[in-house]
Amino acid sequence: MALLTRNRGALLLLMFNIFLVFTGIGLVVPIMPAYMDLLHITGFTVGLLVAAFSFTQFLFSPLAGRWSDTWGRKKIIVGGMLIFAVSEFMFGAVNAPVLLFAARMLGGIGAAMIFPAVMAYTADITTEEERGKGMGLINAAITTGFIIGPGIGGYIADFGIRIPFYAAGVAGLLASIITLIILPESARSTGEQSKPVAGAAGVKAPGMVSQLLNSYREPYFFSLIIVFVMAFGLANYETVFSLFVDHKFGFTTKDIAFIITFGSIAGAVVQVSLIGWLLNRFGEKMVISVCLLFVAVFVLLTLFVHTYWLILVVTFIVFLGMDILRPAISTQMSKLAQEQQGFVAGLNSAYTSLGNIAGPIVAGALFDVNINYPYVSAAAVLAICFLLSLRVLRGAKAVKQPKAEM
Repeated sequence: MALLTRNRGALLLLMFNIFLVFTGIGLVVPIMPAYMDLLHITGFTVGLLVAAFSFTQFLFSPLAGRWSDTWGRKKIIVGGMLIFAVSEFMFGAVNAPVLLFAARMLGGIGAAMIFPAVMAYTADITTEEERGKGMGLINAAITTGFIIGPGIGGYIADFGIRIPFYAAGVAGLLASIITLIILPESARSTGEQSKPVAGAAGVKAPGMVSQLLNSYREPYFFSLIIVFVMAFGLANYETVFSLFVDHKFGFTTKDIAFIITFGSIAGAVVQVSLIGWLLNRFGEKMVISVCLLFVAVFVLLTLFVHTYWLILVVTFIVFLGMDILRPAISTQMSKLAQEQQGFVAGLNSAYTSLGNIAGPIVAGALFDVNINYPYVSAAAVLAICFLLSLRVLRGAKAVKQPKAEM
């Protein structure tokens, strides 16, 4: 039987954990206009608050990737879930902006531990042929959590603006206990715990800065660039989305919640049902290029639609493109990673965090100047990356892996 089928329970538990984490991250999105009024903060401060989470995620991601290779995936996942739960309780309890920043930064540490360990665990329990589907399922959980979080937050906030964070904290605590009891350690990571993880040269594992500075030498470097651009574009888009429609159209918290929730669910359904076929039929590089083009175009179209339903459609297509991009890039890198799955997953998370740091800060600063500017900048960066991907697509047989028989 297929390896993925035999490990279905472990994969479902991983999906549940990563879904909870990214739901907690997204909870803050629809209530940001209310927080702006409550704390009298600017769009730039909102951007900094969103970026604070990603900053600590970025700092700890390379370390967490190596830890998962050294000590095993399960321990890192459980520890990350506990830290995440504490951060959610704290965010719901505090009042001062400084403490809100502290809570989000603590949450970033938890996410940094969970994300690379989950991705590496998925690679451990799948074959190369199953890798695309496995990564697609994990990324569907990530995307659904990250985008459905605002929807859940928007509706639960009717019972109190702090309730969504307490709910996320309880869910994170329960998930860590369930994972500790039920999830087995992956056989591959257990067998490799004594083996040091290094870069391409196979030498002693470098520090985070060295990893990033030397990542341009790796065959998956362009994939890392796309990871950064994708994260920048989506974070740019999402950070100011609730502020944009609140200021421009007067949308309520529930209006915002419905739009984002619909896009999340529809995009995840399409991703789970089509991603394996798309990657096997067209290859990762073609799928990445086409998605970059569509996302760039529809991010820009957000500025030219004015009805609720058109905004719903445009937002859905943006999220769908991102839903397909994530597993395509993760699959491409995991095929090149060989025995360094945790190391490469850590770099993936680090570049995602860089995009999630830069995107909200740029979006918040531009929003204060003109509410349309964040989407112009996101579309421009995505379009440039699309043009670069065409160049790679034309001559990139160099990094092409042998494919399974058609």
